Amino acid sequence: MNIQTTFARYLRAIEEELKAALETPHELLAPYYGMMHYHLGWVDEHFVACEVHKGKRLRPLFCLLTCEAAGGDFSQALPAAAAVELVHNFSLVHDDIEDDSPTRRHRTTVWKLWGIPQGINVGDGLFVQAYLALSHLVERGVPPTRALAAQRTLVEACLMLCEGQYLDMTFETRLDVNLDEYLWMIRNKTATLLACSCQLGAMVASDDSALIAHYRHFAENLGMAFQIQDDILGIWGQEEVTGKSAVGDIRQRKKTLPFVYAVSVADHAEAGQRLKEIYSQPVIDDRAVAEVLDILAAVGAREYAVEVKAEYHRLALEELEATGVDNVAQASLRGLANSLLERTS
Repeated sequence: MNIQTTFARYLRAIEEELKAALETPHELLAPYYGMMHYHLGWVDEHFVACEVHKGKRLRPLFCLLTCEAAGGDFSQALPAAAAVELVHNFSLVHDDIEDDSPTRRHRTTVWKLWGIPQGINVGDGLFVQAYLALSHLVERGVPPTRALAAQRTLVEACLMLCEGQYLDMTFETRLDVNLDEYLWMIRNKTATLLACSCQLGAMVASDDSALIAHYRHFAENLGMAFQIQDDILGIWGQEEVTGKSAVGDIRQRKKTLPFVYAVSVADHAEAGQRLKEIYSQPVIDDRAVAEVLDILAAVGAREYAVEVKAEYHRLALEELEATGVDNVAQASLRGLANSLLERTS
């Protein structure tokens, strides 16, 4: 599925809403907002308009499609769609600092261009703008009680997102991460905001708590599968397709599902101990990478990850079907969910 073509009208509306939310209020602040615009992919480092990869805008897209599937007018959900995308990008700006990442989407990161203090401030600004964007729900005709509930939903998602990031950073210095801890971390860091996106879309359209819950659980399970797919690609993806270094997650000692499975399952004690020894080395060279790949293959780590991803995918589609909805937007949600888990990059 070509997301940009299939969902062009939604994506245009999302981009317009985001640009309205981040409009520069005064020329004195043009560089500050310019840094936000740079991160969102609208300008280059000189703040000149350009065409670059902006990201897929998946979270706001899921928000609008869910609103429409649940019987609402997707235009009413645009403030919520903009809000979740701004929260997502706030987290990316701060993640880049915390991970010491020099590039994102094949461009230099905000902090690398303008320094860590400005990077922190840009992320903070995006976070605040998310809530200002969400405050426009009532203006779009959303009942005040639903708008207030939407604010709480986003606040709770942001807290879970920060908790997930804490766990992810903590895991960097641990070799004893178990499967439950790993799943808890990705549920908070990755799945929560996608779940929030669909929940907000459903809340704009309906007061039906059961319907809203089904859409939230659909997206949460999809988010889990999405992250596990990333884990698989981070070790076995093709560099020319993913745009990332092959076996990059091994060199960076990331505690992804294949690693956690290999070190935490009792049947693989010897293999797990050897993986811990390799990950404790100051440098993981090509020979060590090859050994890690051999160990993961021997314990069936890739096959296990594929099975877990497939189970979360099944649960996601099961929740979608449980809504009892049958319309074009619902079919689009199903198609988009399937296409995301078939991706190779």
